[in-house]
Amino acid sequence: MGANTTAVKETIKRLGIEVPSWAYGNSGTRFKVFSQLGVPRDPYEKIADAAQVNKFTGAVPTVALHIPWDKVKDYAHFAAYAKDLGVTLGTINSNTFQDDQYKLGSVCNPDPKIRKMAVDHLLECVDIMDITGTNDLKIWLADGTNYPGQDDLRDRQDRLQESLEITYKRLGPNQRMLLEYKFFEPSFYSTDVPDWGTSYLHCMKLGPKAMVCVDTGHHAPGTNIEFIVALLLREGRLGAFDFNSRFYADDDLIVGAADPYQLFRIMNEVNRAGGFDVGTPVSYVLDQCHNIEDKIPGQIRSITNVQEAVAKALLVDRVALKKAQLEGNVLAANDVLMDAYNTDVRPLLGEMRNEIGLDADPMKAYLASGYGAKIAAERVGGAQAGWGA
Repeated sequence: MGANTTAVKETIKRLGIEVPSWAYGNSGTRFKVFSQLGVPRDPYEKIADAAQVNKFTGAVPTVALHIPWDKVKDYAHFAAYAKDLGVTLGTINSNTFQDDQYKLGSVCNPDPKIRKMAVDHLLECVDIMDITGTNDLKIWLADGTNYPGQDDLRDRQDRLQESLEITYKRLGPNQRMLLEYKFFEPSFYSTDVPDWGTSYLHCMKLGPKAMVCVDTGHHAPGTNIEFIVALLLREGRLGAFDFNSRFYADDDLIVGAADPYQLFRIMNEVNRAGGFDVGTPVSYVLDQCHNIEDKIPGQIRSITNVQEAVAKALLVDRVALKKAQLEGNVLAANDVLMDAYNTDVRPLLGEMRNEIGLDADPMKAYLASGYGAKIAAERVGGAQAGWGA
């Protein structure tokens, strides 16, 4: 694989991938949620499961929270508990889409009382960030309309901007707002933040602490996501990834499951822009639901898929690629990418894990640990966590 394998391993060693607390709860489709044995019953048990993923991959320094799904009485105690398990609390995700009042929208709702309710929740999330010492507030909005004429499209953008400005002003000096986009669902005529451009425009108006979050599952079929990533990186406005995979819509599948070559292409653009350098502003987060597969193994597979894509991207011979591009040698340039993509990096990643005292095969090591059987036996009784809890 060449002389740069040492550099590849060192980059992967410091690459942190945040996991979502909600991935460990029960989830499903709008038709059915399937329960599993050993699912966490509270936010503390979610953190314990996330710590297991970190234990066997060495790649999970932080855990994202969703409020109010992960509400606790004492956030300082919660943060200390996570630290004791070897992880820290990460991105705070807001929720303005599950209350009955939000039927016609949250921060874009025509009713000022409901908009205030939504903004108050966003400010509450910043309060939690202050207590836990976390830096990122992620906002995804289900706001939109189902029918032409239902509401004024321009007025909704004005309401959105006003609400975001109130929240932005509340951020501390080291805190950021990450504005996520999604082209449809649950609103089917118009969505108030439907694409990267809308998110980018609002972030530019807000200021430097507002950045775009790219969820890899939130695009129409055939969208060139790596182009979006390249452009946002060029403008210095890519704040975070939400990694998952899709076949049709927002499927929230294991990242790299549907199109691992696409994931590689995205990581290639990230590497081209220095997105894996020390001090990068880009954060890497999983956003997935494991509906039928086991929760912890699903997260481990996602982590290893991201690591493999990053390793392959780091193996791209950038000198040869640039030479072929400048010469207009189309096939040679494509060959450089394909050579890196077709490299089996699993032995390299196994060596890297051994170097930091881990088993070369995280999945095998986890399954042999007996943790899954342990929590299935211990977590009997109480209400299991799930989508919306």
